Amino acid sequence: MLRRPYQAGSALRVSQRACELVFGGRLIQSAKSPFVALHSVRRLANLSPASPTWKIASRSFTTSQPCLKAKRQQSPPTPQSLGGAQTRFNRVSSSSDSKETPAVEDVGTTTPQAAAPNLAEITAAVDRVTKAFMANTDIPSEDLTLTALRACAQTEVRQAADIEESHHMVAAAEDRPVSRLLGLDGDDAKKAGRSNIPAATPVLRPEDVVDKVSEAAYAIVTHPTVVITPQVLAEYVRLQARLGRPQTLPQVLALYASKPKPKLVAGSITYIPSNPNKAEKAVDNEIADAALDAAIEAKNLEAAVGVLESTYSSKAFLRSKLLKKAVLPASLVAVAPVALWVVATQLAQLNYSLDNATAVKYAFIGVFCYVGFTGTIGAVAAFTSNDQMKRVTWAIGTPLTHRWLYEEERATLDKIACAFGFSEEHRFGEEEGEEYLWLREYMLKRSMILDSVDLMPGMN
Repeated sequence: MLRRPYQAGSALRVSQRACELVFGGRLIQSAKSPFVALHSVRRLANLSPASPTWKIASRSFTTSQPCLKAKRQQSPPTPQSLGGAQTRFNRVSSSSDSKETPAVEDVGTTTPQAAAPNLAEITAAVDRVTKAFMANTDIPSEDLTLTALRACAQTEVRQAADIEESHHMVAAAEDRPVSRLLGLDGDDAKKAGRSNIPAATPVLRPEDVVDKVSEAAYAIVTHPTVVITPQVLAEYVRLQARLGRPQTLPQVLALYASKPKPKLVAGSITYIPSNPNKAEKAVDNEIADAALDAAIEAKNLEAAVGVLESTYSSKAFLRSKLLKKAVLPASLVAVAPVALWVVATQLAQLNYSLDNATAVKYAFIGVFCYVGFTGTIGAVAAFTSNDQMKRVTWAIGTPLTHRWLYEEERATLDKIACAFGFSEEHRFGEEEGEEYLWLREYMLKRSMILDSVDLMPGMN
């Protein structure tokens, strides 16, 4: 095999051959490709004017090794270097290319929390409002009563109670065994620091202040000379719901209907007894729903049932419902025969085979039967519908009139059962405990069934 004789070339061809052997031909050609495929040293070569291939290869050969080292952390840019400075590629950064970077919040810094209200000042303010209201010897107006209740409602006691509860949770977490093991090194220092702190004077608890505000509002509403109007009742329910103290709501709702009305006669105040069964003494549905929601939110079953008995189960509410929803349909039913007789008389004029009196009788009987049967079927379908029922249903054989009258009571008990029971549908009926068993018996006495097997999913 013959070998080509060696010819002495220039130093340029020798260095080019050496670079091709080391990096390969593709590496030298890749210098003309976009700079994304190269590292930072070769990007400079791309952005610079075109240069011979041997210069690019030699530059990559001499600078590729330092690129393998770890990059040094760059110091954060100063405002002088950012504003109007040139980039390392000698291009002036424009406002359109630059993007605003979000400010990074320091890990060590924390946002300042709102300062907890001074409990002593709150207590003093509530005492002043209560004493000033009780000192009035006349019958207070509705505006004066609302002003006193709103003055008590302006205090942010609930916020202080939540803050203290969070502090207790943090302290309980620190007392756990894991926290104790993690903080062994600093236990001595903490104990030494705590020993130097003088014993703090006993302070008011937020729960006590909340109770005091609730008792002050109750004292204002139950004062003998105060007339509980719907506006006063709504304000009181809103205040107790905000404080999370629904225990007194059933009593005040019952007092709204039965409290004697004060009257000024000859310079002295006399009290006129009130009939709690009047239709006008019924509590509005919005106020009743707000009181019920407050009791459910506080997880107080006794207060929730008490609100139910004072609102939807009272005789005043039933009479109010009859007047508002039953008078018009009953009037239409009473007038219906007369209207049907007039219609039958007009239909008899179209008959030529029978005399007029006989035709009127036949037409009236036919129209009356059609309207009566159709209306009866529609009423039965409306009274026996159970699409709105979730867990509480009517017992078999309950009269339709009873179902219509006490539908709001059943819906309220259904809401209570769903709030105090399991939320999963497949666990309905598995609740245990004395309170829930009492609730089942309470519903049975009112012709209601909790979690009827026949109406449960998959059983009907």
